[in-house]
Formats: sequence, structure tokens, C-alpha cells
Amino acid sequence: MVHIRQARLCARGARAFFLRYGLDWTGFLRDGIPADELEATGDALTARVCALAREEAAARG
Repeated sequence: MVHIRQARLCARGARAFFLRYGLDWTGFLRDGIPADELEATGDALTARVCALAREEAAARG
């Protein structure tokens, strides 16, 4: 959810995205979800969120 907010997206829109693609919103909030699973949707906003998450992970080393 942190990266969704960093991308300036809202929880309501993210929840709708998960519903549209048949993804588990509650599981995502609890455990996260692999970026490649999100990117498989082909959604441009998802690519932006995943890029932010990868940048953060790389900065942490």
C-alpha cells in the first residue's frame, strides 16, 4: 500500500483494480503480492507502482 500511495494512487482505485483482475485485496494488504503477478495485468499504473517498489528495494540493498 505504501508504494500505491507513493505513486499518488488511492486505496479505492487499487481495490477496484484488484477486483477487476481477480486478485486478492485482503491477501495483498496482509502479505503483499509479487510484482510480476501485478505486472502480468499489463496495467500501466501497476508498472509505476512496481517500479517504485523495486527502487526502494534496491536502495535498501
